[in-house]
Amino acid sequence: MPDSCATPGSPAASVGGLQRAMSAGTLTSAEVTAFYLERIHRLNPALHAVITVDAGAGEQARASDAVRAERGPRSLLEGIPILVKDNIEVAGMPTTAGSPALLGAHGPQGRDAFIVSRLRQAGAVIVGKANLSEWSNFRSTRGTSGWSTLGGQTANPFALERNPSGSSSGSAAGIAAGLAPVAVGTETDGSIVCPASACGVVGIKPTVGLVSRSGIVPISAAQDTAGPMARSVTDAAALLSILAAADPDDPAASAAHTLGRTFSSPADYTGCCDPGALHGARVGIWRAGSAAASAATAAVLDQAVARLRDLGAVVIDPVELPDTGKIGVPECGALLHEFKHGIGAYLAGLPGARHRTLADLIGFNARNAGLVLARFGQEVFEQAQATPGGLADPGYRELRAAAARLARTALDTPLVTHRLDAVVALTASPAWLTDYALGDHDVFHTSGPAAVSGYPAVSLPFGYVWGLPVGISFMGPRWSEPRLIALAYAFEQAAGAARGPSAPAPPHVSTGSPPQLAGILAP
Repeated sequence: MPDSCATPGSPAASVGGLQRAMSAGTLTSAEVTAFYLERIHRLNPALHAVITVDAGAGEQARASDAVRAERGPRSLLEGIPILVKDNIEVAGMPTTAGSPALLGAHGPQGRDAFIVSRLRQAGAVIVGKANLSEWSNFRSTRGTSGWSTLGGQTANPFALERNPSGSSSGSAAGIAAGLAPVAVGTETDGSIVCPASACGVVGIKPTVGLVSRSGIVPISAAQDTAGPMARSVTDAAALLSILAAADPDDPAASAAHTLGRTFSSPADYTGCCDPGALHGARVGIWRAGSAAASAATAAVLDQAVARLRDLGAVVIDPVELPDTGKIGVPECGALLHEFKHGIGAYLAGLPGARHRTLADLIGFNARNAGLVLARFGQEVFEQAQATPGGLADPGYRELRAAAARLARTALDTPLVTHRLDAVVALTASPAWLTDYALGDHDVFHTSGPAAVSGYPAVSLPFGYVWGLPVGISFMGPRWSEPRLIALAYAFEQAAGAARGPSAPAPPHVSTGSPPQLAGILAP
């Protein structure tokens, strides 16, 4: 969202606008942080987007103000409040993945995940932990996105009875409702881009390995990644600039950055935001991924295609992603093995953990079924427990190889055949009604090929169906974040100008700000 879209006193103020105000001395991080903490206090009882508030946020903000006064901002995020998904370790706060099984597991003080240490070094202010789908939506075959035992049900700010999608539900809903300017989510398959679409925000799912996974509750080392969520491509790019770094404790992240130097990975992704990037760009439209969409939802893709052409893109419509329907079976089989292995290794490394294996977690849930299993069961946990769980197992290796081959072939085929900069598709269906009896009513989502291949994707809001947001995804080959960010930014700028003030805002975003801060957040 351009800075000009942030109105006086608006919780939608951009990172850049806040930075300019703080640098000019018209605003302090302490004031900004107090503003967002007040919004959390006032709005979160209805939204359940935040699971824990950081009691030290004010102190962090005052320390940031002192650094700014002494030597200037350390980064684009100096003094900026941020939410961090509650499967990411943050010292001084619980890290629970939404489950009481992990309460106290990190010791009295806890520890910072690698990416959290990066945020602290950059001067960001962690205001709280975002709610999530319990165990990142990997507990039940009939789970409900956005629900966790500890955090309750995250609501979609556009319609509280609608689902925010998962598993980075609180991160997306929190940004949409103006509880923080930016947030960190995580994705294994769709958990950044789908909530971003359902809640009308921007989500970047990076190339696997670009962002460290150290200190994050795992599902799959082959597919897991953290990534930025924000109200604009520019703000998401600013956050990615901090998150993307080599980590010696994450072999994938260390190797990725050694290799990534070949691809000229930038230190500041905001420099990729080029309003003219779509002129002459080659993009392919994947329509089959949203074949189940309603006519109203499909019309959003038609409008996006028209906009791409207006912006000078060379549009190949449609393109085929072969055999995408075959990816899910080996992917799910591989994830079961990887989760059993990964969660066991993670629990074994926690200093205060009462549970050391997946079997221990299953037993805990069974003993506390009235609380933990009140909404849905733990069939996925049980299926994972039934696997050998070893990553050297031939059956597992065959499943992972098949899933990766199918996903990479699906995306590489149109990218290479048509010399594309990106594949474009609808991200997911509009938000469905939250339903504890039947679980999620996910009509379609297009995250699979990028998620399973480890390729990057950017989802940003474009259209609305029945007042509910629908996102557009740009997907590309590994290490193509700079190009995808450029394309998404160009599309966002044109789409935002075209929609103008008529675009609906979540009711919880438009509730205003405390009178004492009126006008202070103007860009």
